Amino acid sequence: MAAALESFLAPASIAVIGASPEATKLRGRLIELLVKNGYPGDLYPVNPAHTEIRGFRCYVSIRDVPTSVDLAIIVVPSEKVVAVVQECVEAGARNALIMSSGFAEAGPEHAKAQKRIGEIARRSGMRVCGPSAEGFHNEVGRVSATFSPAVDTDSITAIDAATRRCGVIAQSGGIGFSLYHMGRSVGLRFTHVVSVGNEVDLTAADFFDFMVDDPATSIVILFLETIRDPVRFIAAAERAAVARKPVVVIKVGRSAAGSRATESHTGSMAGWDAAYDAFFQQFGMIAVDDPARAILIAGAFATCPIPKGRRAAVVTVSGGGGAVVADALSAVGMELPELQPATQATIRTMIPFYGSAHNPVDVTGQAARTEAPLRIIELLASGDEVDMVVAVTTMSSVHRSPVDSVGLRRVVCAQKLPVLFYTYTVASQFARESLAAANTLTYQNSADVAAAVRALTDFAAFRPLPRRAAADTALPAISSSWIGPLAEYQVKDVLARYGIPVAESRLVCSASDLEQTAQSLRFPLAVKIQSPDIPHKTEAGGVRLNVGSMDDLRVAYNGVLDAARRHAPEARIAGVLLEKMVPRGVEIVIGVIRDPTFGPLMTVGAGGIATELYRDVARRLAPVTEEEAGEMLRQLRIYPLLTGYRGSDPCDIGSLTRLISQVSALLPRIASPIVELELNPVIVHESGNGCTVADALIVGDVHA
Repeated sequence: MAAALESFLAPASIAVIGASPEATKLRGRLIELLVKNGYPGDLYPVNPAHTEIRGFRCYVSIRDVPTSVDLAIIVVPSEKVVAVVQECVEAGARNALIMSSGFAEAGPEHAKAQKRIGEIARRSGMRVCGPSAEGFHNEVGRVSATFSPAVDTDSITAIDAATRRCGVIAQSGGIGFSLYHMGRSVGLRFTHVVSVGNEVDLTAADFFDFMVDDPATSIVILFLETIRDPVRFIAAAERAAVARKPVVVIKVGRSAAGSRATESHTGSMAGWDAAYDAFFQQFGMIAVDDPARAILIAGAFATCPIPKGRRAAVVTVSGGGGAVVADALSAVGMELPELQPATQATIRTMIPFYGSAHNPVDVTGQAARTEAPLRIIELLASGDEVDMVVAVTTMSSVHRSPVDSVGLRRVVCAQKLPVLFYTYTVASQFARESLAAANTLTYQNSADVAAAVRALTDFAAFRPLPRRAAADTALPAISSSWIGPLAEYQVKDVLARYGIPVAESRLVCSASDLEQTAQSLRFPLAVKIQSPDIPHKTEAGGVRLNVGSMDDLRVAYNGVLDAARRHAPEARIAGVLLEKMVPRGVEIVIGVIRDPTFGPLMTVGAGGIATELYRDVARRLAPVTEEEAGEMLRQLRIYPLLTGYRGSDPCDIGSLTRLISQVSALLPRIASPIVELELNPVIVHESGNGCTVADALIVGDVHA
């Protein structure tokens, strides 16, 4: 794949089919931008209406081009595209980039033409990007195969601050090239910017895979609406995580996940983006909502080393500006430690007596134009008291740099710790260029600099866990035709067959069976209504706990039946479940939902009736190993309850992680298409005593 994309992104020859000599038209801009940006290969315009374009001989058809080109760029009316794609195959073109629009995005009839293009690509082996793609820009190879004005050298005042390059992959051509445009204006450098269009053949996963392995691309920026090839995308994300290559992702758009069944607490807490959030977190990707902020976060990775911790120092020429940044850093979890007495003493020799040597270090406006700010930054960078420095200054001057850029470059290039600059005034182009010369970006929003610092520290703390198959058993698959929710007793029968520890229970369908069943189970008992139409029994008044005598049992039995009938008169009642009460413990919810993109999505969190109230959950793509399950538990706010809080005995965490891993592998082994599986609560007992599933729910796919 890498070799195929190399010939696509760095073609030695290009045919532009539908080329025009008029630069005011998109078809004309293609040739103009290729030439203007110094394309070094052979260029073949194709258009029967012209004999030459911009000094290049123009051909009637790609069949007339004297060589088999590496890349055919197709920009003709949509109704002609299928025929042109077939001509490209016959002419031996290795790759095709279809910029023409009016396919799947225009409705079912037009989608048929797009499908035919995909069939041609698969049959012939020619790789196709698009249709409706805005093309790509290969900055290093000087290939501007796009009509976007963002790559026009006249359209931007670019500065170079970064030493490392970014690659952009976008499912929106406009946003993809706007990321490039914004990035060049603040000082970023790039390898490739790729617009993937409708992904009829080549997908975002293909280009992601390429950029993860590309040594020239140090940071990958993704703009995603959906992931069409999750298996390959996950594999590329895992390789990026292992290689420690930062990936900044902007995810937009809603999917069909919002309309799935939400009978379980797990389902109702999992919004449309829950699986994407879990995916990004699992592989250490930095998720950002705003494209402009994504660029500034990428800029931090492109100019700064990875910090060792979360300790930050603020060096400011304005007390107010320093306080603004200190608050912003604290809000995202950074620590601002008090500096050591010796360090403070040294700093006091550099600043006026009314300044502050604490953290923030207030140099004051009086000393702003001296060497003090740079000397203090260098002092902090050479020590081990902090992990990063944020300098706060004014950058409005069009004649004077806020700091000596030669000295700052020396500090920055030493790469001992991140140094970021925030200006509380509007930055002049002169000042921005001055800092760029020192390989430093300018941040003009305190929230942006805080987000960049947080991204650096989160990336530093992230440790990828290798994906392995979760624990499995030799039990055969269970086949069933479930539609909608199952009653609890049915679910527990399934769980028991898979060796999952459930409380001992019996289904009672008549009051005459109460005494014999109670003698078998022994008091105290839980009494629970059983109906596939009442998934949340507590809310319906269908549960009685700690029932300790026959008299109380008869009252409880009739009580749950009456409550269920009042709550849902039309509900199907299968009976009443009598269940042996288990010892108390910490209540946990373990759930799995089937996401339409990623498949099974695991959720672990605070359980019981307050699950949705607390929303203390961790998510991960299933299956998960016991090691991954332990990592999920450590993310929970209630984790101290499991380890022994305020003198309480620790819980059996090992048993819980085994259960989580076991449940995570359950969905693929149940032949029936189910969309939700939830164990809530799972009672986690004291260490050595295991855990017990007290309640459970399965929801079959109503569309199956």
